[in-house]
Amino acid sequence: MEVIVAKTAGFCFGVRRAVDQVYEQIEHGQGPIYTLGPIIHNEEVVKDLEEKGVVVLEDSDSLEQIGQGTVIIRSHGVGRQVYDQIKSQGLHLADATCPFVKKIHRIVEEQNRQGRRVIIIGDSAHPEVEGIRGWGDDRTLTVKNEKEMEALPDLRGEKLCIVSQTTYNYNKFKDLVEKFSEKGYDILVINTICNATQERQVEAERIASQVEAMVVIGGKNSSNTRKLYEICRKECRNTYYIQTVGDLNPESVSSVRSVGITAGASTPKNIIEEVHTNVRAIK
Repeated sequence: MEVIVAKTAGFCFGVRRAVDQVYEQIEHGQGPIYTLGPIIHNEEVVKDLEEKGVVVLEDSDSLEQIGQGTVIIRSHGVGRQVYDQIKSQGLHLADATCPFVKKIHRIVEEQNRQGRRVIIIGDSAHPEVEGIRGWGDDRTLTVKNEKEMEALPDLRGEKLCIVSQTTYNYNKFKDLVEKFSEKGYDILVINTICNATQERQVEAERIASQVEAMVVIGGKNSSNTRKLYEICRKECRNTYYIQTVGDLNPESVSSVRSVGITAGASTPKNIIEEVHTNVRAIK
């Protein structure tokens, strides 16, 4: 059996940076250590950190219960008000926001200052998008598909700025931007999809088109992994979404001649290697 592992599979720069910061805080930080939400969308990593004493706060309201310690902002980032709250409570702050997400925060803040209404293309329920909205104003809107775009009010006469969730599907982003353009809106488009995301999606699509079965590894709540699965599923019907090697049914790939493997940005290298080893051992 031929097994092809995507070169872009696994931790991206922002995720690796965030996870490293948590381990650094465990060693040298001002305890106790908290992360505002899971540091990344991978249950195995979060479980390991919790075993080392890191406490996951579900939301910013939980900050009010903390009297001391270090709060780590995860790679997805947060809105301006959360920084203000941490500062007002006298807590130590460790900012692990991905630099690419930080860039979007600055863009949104600046475009608001210039009078443009910001439209974020992405999932409104995703923590990254929630954080981006926190740098906008009451006019800031979020759309994730054409249906939501068509439900927006008439925005003619306004100056708009369109940005994107970093992990959004690039082709879908282009399609939505085209739909906005067709309405004759005054828009400034800033493609803020992370280059690593685009490269990962392109490589996954290419591999999926060449193999008989495709395995996509990542946390069940990982937005970028879910998008990888959708992209691969279009090219290869035998595509499987797993979190760890324990989720892989050997029979699903036992009768094929070629298997591709890719993984989301929050998937550790050891999990990818374990899946690779087990797939190669299947007869």
